[in-house]
Amino acid sequence: MTDINDTLPDVIVADSAGNAVNLAALKGPFVLYFYPKADTPGCTNEAKDFTALASDFSALNCPVYGMSKDKPAKLAKFAAKYELNVTLLSDDASDATEQMGAWIEKSMYGKSYMGIDRSTYLVGKDGKVVQVWRKVKVKDHAAEVLAAAKALG
Repeated sequence: MTDINDTLPDVIVADSAGNAVNLAALKGPFVLYFYPKADTPGCTNEAKDFTALASDFSALNCPVYGMSKDKPAKLAKFAAKYELNVTLLSDDASDATEQMGAWIEKSMYGKSYMGIDRSTYLVGKDGKVVQVWRKVKVKDHAAEVLAAAKALG
């Protein structure tokens, strides 16, 4: 499980165009958030909230990456449909999701199942995680992450 002071795992994922992205090679600062499924209400609102603040993150040279297990083509449609201004990543193989601790047991209506924990990681200039949010509630979350990114200096 990835936590504060850890680096991201050396895992290859794909962006919405299908290009390979090595998480360990991303240069900080940046935000990486996990969301369960593209084009669902909570996930759409979270992506739109980060998009609304994209210029503020950009001013800090702090890109925002959103990751799910959706395939790149679905991510591309999702981004186009809502004019998202965050980089969406596909962890179709679930390697990063599992290694970072975002693949958890959930429960709904008394049934247990595995799913993505809505979680966010703020990575500093040195490539180490400086803050982690788990079991994220979407409302005001993007603004909270922006405030933490601004505090990095």
